Amino acid sequence: MKPLAGKIAVVTGAGRGIGRAVSLLLGRAGARVVLAARSEFELKGVEEEIRKEGGEALAAPTDLTRDEEMERLVNRALESWGSIDYLINNAGWGRTAPVIKSRVEDWDRTFHVNLRAPMILSRLVLPAMIQKREGAIVNIGSVAGKAGQADTAAYSASKAGLIGFTESLYEEVREFGIKVAVILPGFVDTALIPPARRLDRSKMIRPDDIARTVFFVLTSPRDCCPVEITVRPQRTPYK
Repeated sequence: MKPLAGKIAVVTGAGRGIGRAVSLLLGRAGARVVLAARSEFELKGVEEEIRKEGGEALAAPTDLTRDEEMERLVNRALESWGSIDYLINNAGWGRTAPVIKSRVEDWDRTFHVNLRAPMILSRLVLPAMIQKREGAIVNIGSVAGKAGQADTAAYSASKAGLIGFTESLYEEVREFGIKVAVILPGFVDTALIPPARRLDRSKMIRPDDIARTVFFVLTSPRDCCPVEITVRPQRTPYK
């Protein structure tokens, strides 16, 4: 069974972590996957994995802080496969520091990758989705967007903004049959969370868990949309 056969998906941050897991699952489900991230080496590895399993994928190295590269990404997807059905805005970046010690350039990068890029990419893919009167945009947020913590001000603010963007965009495009959702994971075992003696990583959410949540959104009934989903570890990872 290939429930997403014939669909074209663009996944950002596709080289590792959640993005890699999402890309592999979508490929197994029959979607053609356009893989976006800065590292061509990582993308080629994911592309090869999908193809070995009988799927179709296209590695498209992209710097999400550059508008011209995001435009090239979308154009390449359209030129290669003629349409875009799904956009998975997964790429994320953040650096922990107290506000008073933070670097403004780190704030700028955080907002560029976590909020501005999803907004720009959504704007770029929407014409094709509106024309077809179907599609889905799934944003990978964070529980940090609901409750900020010390030393994560910019990251939390960017994820809070992503929630607001999701809710507003959903209201704008729902009548076109386009789903817009934000998934808010808790602790996920990826490189974004560095090793810490206080954390038991075996109790953290796995990237595959978030991939299945994305799949749930994409395959949800046509007449409903899970606009916001929070995913938390069943057991606390704090030791």
